[in-house]
Amino acid sequence: MDIDTLVLTLLLVLFVVALCYALRWVLMRRHGGVSVALRWQPDRARSGWHLGVGRYRGEEFVWYRVWSLRVGPSRVLRRDTLQIVGRRDPVGTESYAVPAGSRVLRCQSGDGEPVEVAMGPGALTGFLSWLESAPPGRRLPRAS
Repeated sequence: MDIDTLVLTLLLVLFVVALCYALRWVLMRRHGGVSVALRWQPDRARSGWHLGVGRYRGEEFVWYRVWSLRVGPSRVLRRDTLQIVGRRDPVGTESYAVPAGSRVLRCQSGDGEPVEVAMGPGALTGFLSWLESAPPGRRLPRAS
């Protein structure tokens, strides 16, 4: 096998992988997904933002990381244990790492681990509505 064939094969493989990621992104967005950036362990100095697509699945908000080989969700936030403890605008270079026009919500999950969620205005309205709505007979803390 000569070097040209090897390079062409490698380029073809990279093209197929990029095509799979693009197709995954489009399919998730068409089936009710919203662009969401997530940052877990936000108090750590080197904690960065990760882009992904979030979807509502009953009592759960499932988040799929964009650049991941994982088929299932990377993070699952349960409505009954999630509470918003703060809101803010992105600061400094954060505005480049999150979707355009985003607000950052600092949330506390049931296991006590803080997580920050950044999403645009439309997605934020949907997320807050989903978080505050609950089946009859269940009381949840207000999201606002």
